[in-house]
Amino acid sequence: MKLALVALLAAGAASAASLPLRPVARVPLSGPPVRFDYTSVDPATHTLWISHMDADQLLAFDVVHRKLRRTIPAPGVHGVIAVPQTGRVYASATNAHEVLTIDSHTGKVLAHAPAGDYPDGLAYDPVQRRVYVSDESGGVEAVLSAAGHRVATIPLGGEAGNVQYDAGSGKVLADVQTRNEIAVIDPRRNRIVRRIHVPSCSSDHGLLVDAVHRIAFVACDGNAKLLTLDLRTMRFTGTFDVGQSPDVLAFDPSLRRLYVSAESGVVAIFAETKHTARPLGTAFLATEAHTVAVDPTTHLVYFPLQTTSQLLIMRPR
Repeated sequence: MKLALVALLAAGAASAASLPLRPVARVPLSGPPVRFDYTSVDPATHTLWISHMDADQLLAFDVVHRKLRRTIPAPGVHGVIAVPQTGRVYASATNAHEVLTIDSHTGKVLAHAPAGDYPDGLAYDPVQRRVYVSDESGGVEAVLSAAGHRVATIPLGGEAGNVQYDAGSGKVLADVQTRNEIAVIDPRRNRIVRRIHVPSCSSDHGLLVDAVHRIAFVACDGNAKLLTLDLRTMRFTGTFDVGQSPDVLAFDPSLRRLYVSAESGVVAIFAETKHTARPLGTAFLATEAHTVAVDPTTHLVYFPLQTTSQLLIMRPR
């Protein structure tokens, strides 16, 4: 078994050499080698928050000293988002059907809020000071106050994928993956004001918004596609192949580089252009390497690896 794992890691390293990334470090993480999920970088506290989903732990990793700072119990934790403006971290404890509000400095859980059947991804609206939580199987966006109390729910009419806040329009965008649509939500009224059909897409689960350059990236986990959406015109401008079952997307705003990690362990990297994207490389990185984070300050890229319960740190080439 050990020799097989070594061989698998070696094969992954050889394949990953074709990516425009180079390894920097591998750091052990706490808990057994089971599934990770979303991550979030907090530049104010120099912390990478990591959902160790099947270990029922939310991890706080110090990106400066490269060591684990604390672990917080969080049953089936999926989504996590750090909000430096409020000094809070919000995490969806999916098995408890709730969202935790956490002090980003102390790790203390300050509030628990009901968030539907299967709370997953999260987004924060800094204008209305609201947290949006995708209840995937419930087909609802749950809306929380910054203090972590539920204030509204928005039916989507289908399974919820990821959710993002668009600072350019002041709207919240939510994938409705069973309808292949993006719902545009007015956060002042918490109502859907528009629906956008996502063409050539099966199950739009992943979503990332670059509000500054007015581009959204949509990942389709049913047919392994990435689409680019021009947020000025609300027209799709490009379609690209990615790894099977794309999941988490991460974006480096100053390098304008997009990372798409897939359940298949394949990572695809793109350069953002004026209206769409340009592929830079696609390769197998590691088994179940379906989650990724990027530190916009250092440009380091972080991949929690399930098979070894390690954090792989890489640098762009």
